[in-house]
Amino acid sequence: MPLHIQVDESSQDDEIEVNPVYVRELSHDIPRYRLPEHGVLPRTALQVVRDELILDGNARLNLATFVTTWMEPEAEVLMAECAAKNMIDKDEYPQTAELERRCVNILSDLWNAPAGSQAAGCSTTGSSEACMLGGMALLWRWQARRRAAGLDATRPNLVMGANVQVCWEKFCRYWQVEPRFVPMVRERLHLRGAEAAAKCDENTIGVVAILGSTMDGSYEPVLEISRALDRVQAQQGHDIPVHVDAASGGFVAPFLQPNLEWDFRVPRVASINSSGHKYGLVYPGVGWVLWRTPDALPEDLIFRVNYLGGEMPTFALNFSRPGAQVAAQYYNFVRLGAEGYRHVQQACQDIALHLSGEIAKMGPFELLTEGRDLPVFAFKLRDDVTGYSVYDLSERLRMRGWQVPAYTFPDNMTDTAVMRIVIRNGFSMDLANLLLDDLRKHLRMLEHHPQTQPPPEIQAKRQSFKH
Repeated sequence: MPLHIQVDESSQDDEIEVNPVYVRELSHDIPRYRLPEHGVLPRTALQVVRDELILDGNARLNLATFVTTWMEPEAEVLMAECAAKNMIDKDEYPQTAELERRCVNILSDLWNAPAGSQAAGCSTTGSSEACMLGGMALLWRWQARRRAAGLDATRPNLVMGANVQVCWEKFCRYWQVEPRFVPMVRERLHLRGAEAAAKCDENTIGVVAILGSTMDGSYEPVLEISRALDRVQAQQGHDIPVHVDAASGGFVAPFLQPNLEWDFRVPRVASINSSGHKYGLVYPGVGWVLWRTPDALPEDLIFRVNYLGGEMPTFALNFSRPGAQVAAQYYNFVRLGAEGYRHVQQACQDIALHLSGEIAKMGPFELLTEGRDLPVFAFKLRDDVTGYSVYDLSERLRMRGWQVPAYTFPDNMTDTAVMRIVIRNGFSMDLANLLLDDLRKHLRMLEHHPQTQPPPEIQAKRQSFKH
């Protein structure tokens, strides 16, 4: 979560003026940064907060986020009923724990855990926590192997592409692991096998492969990376596991690319995480992480809590959280089934391909991806287009409510500014065509009225999305 700094004293007494129509109280002012001395009626409080929130963007028009922004009314009712249930309290809410267990088993089957492997897993608050847990398991296993062999275990490193989500940078900083980034280049926008293998050595705790890059929606070739690590083991003796960060792709590839070998079918894949609140189609607050076998999850990391007179093994960074999202995940599994998920994800991909195809025809754009992996694609302006930037276009689209992010790629490609569109359930073909109409209109406007571009240091501050 973002860090917020206390306001200075001159601002602490700012007040929110409340419309007198809303209230029956004598005072119509509420302190903005201090706790009010007295409360107000519930409807008054509701209206005050609603008025503040109307300045937020429309979540359905947010084409930057991978996070679910629409669910069926029945799912919303179920989540409201389960919001007060604390997931950590397995004794009081045993059936919520049972639904979590069923979801883990459904995912182990979906991700092709080997029969009899006793794949283990749990829910989390999202993929960021799931990645932390996956990274910790890699680190603990590496340390145990090194110590058992009488070797130094103080210099771990983790290999990944520069396109990883920031949670992996956090993991490395918090657990003092050296991050070894493979930079992006124009001909290769994500991690490949040879580049991953070249960064590995005896201190490498694992390689992170991304199934659905946040930069452009593309899948990293998990099988190719694994085979490159097979060669490393054969030549150098280093047995390096793979963790697949399938935050988005874990709920897409099984349905749209069922023959793609990225999951536990690849023997070197030790663990997988995914976000239930992305293409798992649940509102924010749920992720999943699974390990191929119990051996892949060190016993030292597991805590055991009392559960119906027995013990329940747990592994988490978070503690209390509502059971609503887990119940909603199970609702989706029951409601949609494999056929329903396939239909939803295919509809998203059809819209993404339609949009990318039409954008490619407009003239000034160059597609970097089309949406054939995730229903996500990135595009840039051609190098000869200098009268306006992707930032200008992003800002003009926002005038109509569209939130289409513009940002630069990481180190080595910071001179490449792109736009990216994420298609999620709830974004229809009709909305896609309305977006195309607005895009064409604003392109005509910018072509007739070229924009003076600010210097690079100011241009960089115009980014409308952070990974």
